[in-house]
Amino acid sequence: MSRQPPLTVQQDRIRPFDAVVIGGSAGAIQALPVLLGQLPIDFALPVIIVLHRLEGAGGHLDKYLAQHCVLPVIEAEDKQPLQGGHVYLAPAGYHLLLEQQRHFSLSVDGRVSYSRPSIDVLFESAADVYAERLVGVILTGANSDGSAGLARLKKAGGLAVVQEPNTAMADFMPRAALKATGVDRVLGLQAIAKLLSRLTPG
Repeated sequence: MSRQPPLTVQQDRIRPFDAVVIGGSAGAIQALPVLLGQLPIDFALPVIIVLHRLEGAGGHLDKYLAQHCVLPVIEAEDKQPLQGGHVYLAPAGYHLLLEQQRHFSLSVDGRVSYSRPSIDVLFESAADVYAERLVGVILTGANSDGSAGLARLKKAGGLAVVQEPNTAMADFMPRAALKATGVDRVLGLQAIAKLLSRLTPG
């Protein structure tokens, strides 16, 4: 598989965006504090996160991540409108989708890539809403969920970012994403965090 070498943040020229979607699985609970911890208090975009979580898992992940982030971290609710400067988590046992009116929808449809919530489901619906004004980030994980969603996001013109596999606790997910589509950035966690911190709305 051939791809361009990772770009440094200094080489980036970031255009305006409207939302960030992040997906991860094994190791992502350790990775997310690095990313969220660098977001400034005036960060203006909504950040929507899908982690593979066991159905029925308690609602403590938002509290854990809030300890590492100056922005509000909350579990998304059905029909809830998105707000900039908030971090939203897909609840355990539900697919999280974005509707054209830019509010959330929860679904108990079948598992996708053995997962509910599924990264693909969020990324694909968000790409349909935000197109080229969406940033998608695939982190460490142990299956291929997120690959199809990142490919859809990239086809719609969004910015596709993948954690450098050699830095991932579980490299299967980022490698699968790199195989599925050409991506814009392949970066370590610290560089992804710096990239996100520089994003501005349109």
